[in-house]
Amino acid sequence: MARYAVVIEKAAGNYSAYVPDLPGCVATGNTVEEVKTEIREAIEFHLDGLREDGVPIPPPVSRVEYVEVAGWPSSISYRLSACSWLDPTKG
Repeated sequence: MARYAVVIEKAAGNYSAYVPDLPGCVATGNTVEEVKTEIREAIEFHLDGLREDGVPIPPPVSRVEYVEVAGWPSSISYRLSACSWLDPTKG
């Protein structure tokens, strides 16, 4: 089982997500929970397509890190786990 980094962004009226290690693998949703579900399905679909086409599966190499910035109110700092929600063995 692979564990890919996912970037979730707040858009004007929804959320979007993409996988840096899987170019073209994107999803949208009305809520964070919805976009998490959609990107998980998009990853599975994307990997299935690569397999069917005989294309090598890119390994997950991207990392997620957070950088503290002085002067930024901690009350609005978002701390998302490094995609632990994508790993079914984690909770």
